[in-house]
Amino acid sequence: NQKNTITMEFDELKQVWDSQNNEFLYAINTQALHNRMLQKKKQAHHITNTSELLLIIVNMGAGYFVFQMNLSSHNGNIFMYLLAAWMLGISWYLLFSRIRRLKKDKHFDRSMHGDLNYAISVATYQVRLSLLGRWSLVPIGLFTLLGLWESGKSVWLVVVILIFFVLTTYASRWEHGIYKTRKRELEILKEK
Repeated sequence: NQKNTITMEFDELKQVWDSQNNEFLYAINTQALHNRMLQKKKQAHHITNTSELLLIIVNMGAGYFVFQMNLSSHNGNIFMYLLAAWMLGISWYLLFSRIRRLKKDKHFDRSMHGDLNYAISVATYQVRLSLLGRWSLVPIGLFTLLGLWESGKSVWLVVVILIFFVLTTYASRWEHGIYKTRKRELEILKEK
């Protein structure tokens, strides 16, 4: 009998709530959901822009620097030329990818559904950008190590640089996991 009283009180409370607020007690607050989604969209957009520009500028600057240093040295090192070409090629590829991404961004409608699709699109691009950065470390590390070895640098320097690239690869794996998690959070939000 007490169970019926509690159920009755709950049902009465629910009816009072619904009549006073014109909202269902268990309704999804779409405005709060949209605000959360906009926050995640803004975060993904900011991280992607920053990562993209940083990768473009660093690769272009380092590639140009390595090329000029190798050009001015008396004994040109083929591996340093390959390193410079790789870094410059990556920076140009990223620049064109950025232009394509920015053109594509204009095609999303500015509704809650469109904003969420845009956020997922940016997060997907960030995951791909992170993966490109991870895989780009392999040729950069290889060309650097071979260039140091060919120029007769100390074995200890080569070992230290190798350890640096191994740690960088590990850190990039951790970073890539963060981006994949953020993308998955947005996809879960879409499923709600």
